[in-house]
Parts: sequence; structure tokens; C-alpha cells
Amino acid sequence: MNRRRPTFLAALTLTATAALTLSACGSDDDSPGKGEDKIAGADTGDKQSASPSPSEPTAGDRPAISFPSDAKNVFEGGKTGDAKKDAVLADSSLAVNAVDEAIFEGSTGTKALGYYNTEKALSSSITYVQGYIDDDDTWIGVTRYFDRKVTFAGEGQAYVTYCSDESKSYIKNKKTGKVDRSAATANSYVLYNTKLAKNAAGVWQTTDIASNRGDKACQP
Repeated sequence: MNRRRPTFLAALTLTATAALTLSACGSDDDSPGKGEDKIAGADTGDKQSASPSPSEPTAGDRPAISFPSDAKNVFEGGKTGDAKKDAVLADSSLAVNAVDEAIFEGSTGTKALGYYNTEKALSSSITYVQGYIDDDDTWIGVTRYFDRKVTFAGEGQAYVTYCSDESKSYIKNKKTGKVDRSAATANSYVLYNTKLAKNAAGVWQTTDIASNRGDKACQP
């Protein structure tokens, strides 16, 4: 079973121009457990960290994000050499981590979820997380996010495309403890198109998101 059951936020609401500008990417999933890795934006893996860096916004009121010890998101390509693009990628990663933290916590009311996601992205994320809650599910393992690209539309608006690889993350039922370790398929790879806007606090919030599971652009 793919960790992200139905395609996340299936309705493509981004503008056609933005969607075409964004580059394709693959997908990888992390699975959640109930550990205590507390980081400024959750564990983002070996190559890129979602934790603030000197080139990223470091607002003092940014909520910390907690991941369990048996789940991890790895974000590749976070250092482009362009400080503005790096800031966008960092906050894009935190928006993803915030959704997963809500799944781990079994709550759509976590501080980070509405801090890094807003508008359509927030409402869709709440619906997505609620699906896990209703089924008593969580996830464990590692999800890899790669081929992340940023384009700008004006000073305070950006588009990010990326792929995820969910081949090493698995659905786990909280009640039974059963883990679905079905073999990876083409649907384990997902292409995401996202829209972000910079708020008054300097945070690049994800405002809209669409995905295409099994997209050829993200296949290994």
C-alpha cells in the first residue's frame, strides 16, 4: 500500500502557466512511529535539513515539529546557492513535515499545520490528515523528496515542484500495530505542484498543492 493512499490534493488548482514552469520530480515516503526527534522543522534527512539556516527565515515564533523515531522525511536539493530559493525550499519542506506531524499526533489542530499551510492547501491537508485519523493509521519508514525546483511569480509568490519516493515508507495501523509492507509500484512515486506566498512574518506558506501519483516524471 502506498503511504499516501489517494493522491494528495488531487484537484489541480494551480495556474496552467505555473504548473508548466515547475519541473517534475519523484516521491519518497517516511513512515511515522512515536519517537521524539524534535527539530525546528522535523527531520529532513541527510542531504538537506528543514531546520533554519543563515539564509532562511528564523522567526522566533516558528513552531517546532516532532517526528517519531521510526519515521523520516529526506529532502534533497535544498541548497541551490540562491538564498531566496533556499528559503522557499526550506519552508516548503516544513509544510510537508507539518502535515506528517499532524498524522503522527492524530490531530488536525497542531500549530505547525496552519503555520506553514494556508488557504486551499490547509483545507486539503486537514482532509488528508483526517483520513489517517479516521482509519487509526500512521506511517513508518523513510520518504525521499527529490528534484525540487523553484520559480518565482513576483516578489512574494513562488511555485515549487518536487517528486516523492514512498517505496520505503509504510502504513501502520495504530490499533493492531500491523504494517503494510507491500512491494513498491509505479504509484509509489508522486509528482507535486505547489504554490507558496510569503506572509508578513517572512514565512513562505504553501497556499495550494496538487499531485499526480505514478507520474512518469518521477519514476526511477
